[in-house]
Parts: sequence; C-alpha cells; structure tokens
Amino acid sequence: MSNSSSSISQFLLLAFADTRELQLLHFCLFLGIYLAALLGNGLIIITIACDHRLHTPMYFFLLNLSLTDLGCISTTVPKAMANSLWDTRAISYTGCLAQLFFFVFLISTEYYLLTVMAYDRYVAICHPLHYGTLLGSRACVHMAAAAWASGFLHAVLHTANTFSLPLCHGNAVDQFFCEIPQILKLSCSVSYLREIGVTVVGVCLCFGCFVFIVVSYVQIFRAVLRIPLQQGRHKAFSTCLPHLAVVSLFVSTGVFSYLKPPSISSLSLDLVVSFLYSVVPPAVNPLIYSMRNQELKEAMWKLMAGCC
Repeated sequence: MSNSSSSISQFLLLAFADTRELQLLHFCLFLGIYLAALLGNGLIIITIACDHRLHTPMYFFLLNLSLTDLGCISTTVPKAMANSLWDTRAISYTGCLAQLFFFVFLISTEYYLLTVMAYDRYVAICHPLHYGTLLGSRACVHMAAAAWASGFLHAVLHTANTFSLPLCHGNAVDQFFCEIPQILKLSCSVSYLREIGVTVVGVCLCFGCFVFIVVSYVQIFRAVLRIPLQQGRHKAFSTCLPHLAVVSLFVSTGVFSYLKPPSISSLSLDLVVSFLYSVVPPAVNPLIYSMRNQELKEAMWKLMAGCC
C-alpha cells in the first residue's frame, strides 16, 4: 500500500467476535441498547416539546442534550450492528471520515451543553432572583447555539487534521468505530504533530469547562446546605444530582479512554472503555434524568396516557 491516505478506499473496523453466534449476540445486544436510547431520548424530546410547563431553560438544554445523545449513538452503533449482522469489518473512507466528524461534533457539543447546564443550575440556586434575566429565552438560544457551533468547529479542525495525514500502517482500525487515536496510529510517526497541537488546544478548552463545572457545583452545594428547610434542600438536590451524575459518567470514561497510561492499554480494554463513553451515556442519560425528576416523570406519564 502507498504511504498516502489517497490510496485507501476503505478501513477495517475491529470485529467483536470471530464466531457467527457471538456476532449475532453482539448484534442483539447493540440493538437492545440502541432501541433503549432511541426510546428514552425520543420520549424526553417529545415530552419537553409538547408540554408547555417544561418550556424552561433547564428543560430546553436537556432537550438539546437528548438530541446530541441520539445523534452520537446513531453515529457509531448502527454501523457496528450492520457489520456484526453481515459478518464484515469494512467501512468506506468517506464513511469513516463522516463517522469521525459527526462523533467528534456531537460528543464535543454534549460536553459544552453540560457546561452550560451547570451554569443554569448555578444561577437557579445561587441567584434565583436574577434567573429570568440571566437565562431569558434569547440568552438560552445563544448559549445552545454557541455549544453547537463550538462542537462543529472542534470537529472540523480534528477531522481535517486527522485525514490530511499520510497513512503508513495499513487500514485496520483497532476500534468498532473510527476514532481519532486509532486513525493516528495508522499515520506516519513524524506526521501527526499538527493533530497533537489541535488536541492540546482541545484538552485545555475541555479542562477549562471542567473547572467551570466544578466551581459551579462547589457554589451550588454551599448554597444548598444553607437552605434551612429539608424539603427545599431535597428539591434543589433533585435538579442537580442527575446533571452531576451525567457529567461524572461522561468525564470519567472519556478521560480514562484518552489519557490512560500506555502500560495498561490493551485491545480489549480500549474496546470496553470506548463502549462505556460512546454508547452507555446516551442510553442511560434519559434514565438518570427522569429517575429523580418528578416533574418530568409526570409529564411523560401524561403524554403516554394521552397517546393510549
């Protein structure tokens, strides 16, 4: 094969299993997770859109988060399901490029939205009298648009840099979807300094968002602990804990996937960690958000009762 990526017409993704029975088992597992994610996120989107009582900043951002979750899991899982079902590993060069772009776009947008949602909770609990002013409808639209635009720019930079590199080490990707670190492993060793530069900028930006989230929650917990009534504290925690759980799951799995020491890296571990940060959050986020949110649960039951 030529040292140039232009000679590659397709990539070979990592197969989950060699035997036909295990391939079909993986297909069924992924199908169940995918349907659960579609149902959960779709239900949240429809409920928020249809119930005027949920037309508030918190639920507006939650609707956007569910959209990114739907897009993120739809970028990776259907192709993995199709490969398991049809006993193939191939993905076209264009398909791989598109998959990497949309995955980075949606996963980055989700992280920025989680940062904005931390600000929403901070204002709601620490500055409730200014909530309507600081988080009016126009401000919410601008913040959501900024999150989507930042994710798009992030994806354009990473995709352009990654796929402009010459590939010297074949076309076998050691992952079940096209992921930046795995594509970089195929590039010539001296050619990926530009991508490292873009990655450093991205890491600094993500770290800044993480610090903002942590500082916001320190202020939130200080404010909540000063609330005299137990019922008031419980209500404040019920709106914050789901977001904190989603952030913890997202950040912990993502950081471990990209920053784990090479000494503990292995093919099976990389596969499990990538599954945890790319597939599990979109499937469990609806459950996390609806479990402690009585208002959202009541709206869902009302919607489902109206459909029956």
